[in-house]
Amino acid sequence: MTVVRSRTPFAGELEVPVGPGLVGDLARPPGAVGVAVFAHGSGSSRLSPRNRFVASELVDRGIATFLFDLLSPREEADRANVFDVGLLGDRLVAATSWLLRRPEAAGLRPCFFGASTGAAAALVAAARLGPDACAVVSRGGRPDLAGACLGRVRAPTLLIVGGADDVVLELNRQALRALRCERRLAIVPGATHLFPEPGALERVAMLAGDWLESHLAGRAAPGDTTVAAEADAPPASR
Repeated sequence: MTVVRSRTPFAGELEVPVGPGLVGDLARPPGAVGVAVFAHGSGSSRLSPRNRFVASELVDRGIATFLFDLLSPREEADRANVFDVGLLGDRLVAATSWLLRRPEAAGLRPCFFGASTGAAAALVAAARLGPDACAVVSRGGRPDLAGACLGRVRAPTLLIVGGADDVVLELNRQALRALRCERRLAIVPGATHLFPEPGALERVAMLAGDWLESHLAGRAAPGDTTVAAEADAPPASR
């Protein structure tokens, strides 16, 4: 694949021709080779302060980010849509494919960052895109909702869960066993579901940045991640 490096930063809102009037925010720093497409969870949006914090940290590392809403406000009012992982995965694949044809995203390699139910959509999208998807990161996600798609994911996958998020932690352990790709479960000690504890979200951003940066560069992430692995997340170094 020929990589086209942007010489100037780009940041702006794009209308996404997927679904009813969806929009997304693209940030492309100079020299970016990959774009992290964010998939938000139930009750959230592209304006989520948590995901925007992580996105800003990724941009600082030279990784482009695209935050967009998988559902319109009217669609979100129907709770069935929020948990329709098939629909969300379809939207994510279509939006990613559209984005990569845009001149603002020319040459970027796609990876995914999913939170809550958005993590399942990210894994479904990665399974459908096959080798075109470079990596997946899940923050406090519900990867179990991806069902049979878990076994078809080939993109290296990092599952980040708070150590005090007991139910979600167990669901992630089950998903880790179902995945057949390079994968790791990173536990942030003492953190709850939304990572509000001091330093917790910084650890999430550090872990996500290390994982995506390494795999976009075509090398393994730090540590033994070639098989299912579980480890406490190290303290944030930034």
